[in-house]
Amino acid sequence: MDFDSLSKEQQVMVAMRKTLANIIKDTTPEPGMIHPLSKDTVEDIKACFALIAARERDLMTEMGIENNARPHFTDETKSAQVVEFHKPK
Repeated sequence: MDFDSLSKEQQVMVAMRKTLANIIKDTTPEPGMIHPLSKDTVEDIKACFALIAARERDLMTEMGIENNARPHFTDETKSAQVVEFHKPK
């Protein structure tokens, strides 16, 4: 889906998710250093991500779009295997 084809609410959700992700990237310290954000703030950000994801799911359901996509690792084994059938002679 193109960003411009999304509803205003969907655009807001995308923008909020991207902004929060960038805040996390920009404030994540090097290993061994103290994080500049408090534990409460980190938990609030996690809660915001959860709310955004829930609302995005609700919007998809309202639009009649079923999203069964799940993240996967590139090296994980496939759960399905393609089997070729040959027509007997």
